[in-house]
Amino acid sequence: MSESYDFVREEVILHELTLTGRVMVNDLARTLGVSTVTVRKDLDSLEKRSLLRRVRGGAVAPSTGEEGAFSERMRRDSTVKSLLAKEVAKLVDDGDVIAIDSSTTSYYLAQELLEHRDLIVITYGLRVTMLLMDHSNATVVVPGGVLRRASGSLVGAFSDVLKGRGRINKGFFGLAAASKELGMLELVAEEATSKRTLMASCDEIFVTMPSSKINGFGLHSWGTPGEITRLYTDERADDSFVDAWTAAGSPVTRVAGTGASLDNGERSIDAVTSRTLRAVDE
Repeated sequence: MSESYDFVREEVILHELTLTGRVMVNDLARTLGVSTVTVRKDLDSLEKRSLLRRVRGGAVAPSTGEEGAFSERMRRDSTVKSLLAKEVAKLVDDGDVIAIDSSTTSYYLAQELLEHRDLIVITYGLRVTMLLMDHSNATVVVPGGVLRRASGSLVGAFSDVLKGRGRINKGFFGLAAASKELGMLELVAEEATSKRTLMASCDEIFVTMPSSKINGFGLHSWGTPGEITRLYTDERADDSFVDAWTAAGSPVTRVAGTGASLDNGERSIDAVTSRTLRAVDE
């Protein structure tokens, strides 16, 4: 079964988890029309991404609180983020020096880079750091800062740490909201400061975001559209947004194949299951 089918199955599982807080292997196997072995593999994969917690016979939603905040954001628009990450990963070559922030979109990107060789990755994201440490041969540079548990990041102005140590080929960032007037926004000032500091050392800057962030809310600007090399989003981004950011000097790529991806919570479990069965039939 292709990766696209895997994505759709994962959407079914995450949607059901959002509705009930718990899923069972046997129930999912019947709903999806696949074996229990396949379901267990799907649940194991989702647990590795902190999207659920495995329990006997199934899985439950991840814990709440500050630690759970990241897990909840990982679940939101998960299919879109995965597809965007696969596209943006094509920009990275073996041996590159890159920067990755602590956003969930960047965590999905880091998952796509595990097989790359000899990367040097500068990041203030603790989850990205641990992922790369455990599963890649990348050299990981963590500038340091104050621990922010909600995002799993070490935030602050660490420009002195990077100054005079060479340029970073490419920087990859997520955001809380995109504003035509103010550019890229974050809710927390420390996150915005860290992004701005890291961005200042990058030769090229790429932003990855689901289109749902276009109408999002943020307080602190960390960059303007003209400072961005290219922005990647899904096919649901409207023409007015694309035209405005392109005119401001930041070309926008709507990644092919992302328009049909589901937002968590928008459709019933039956509708998602029907889409899965249609995909299998095709």
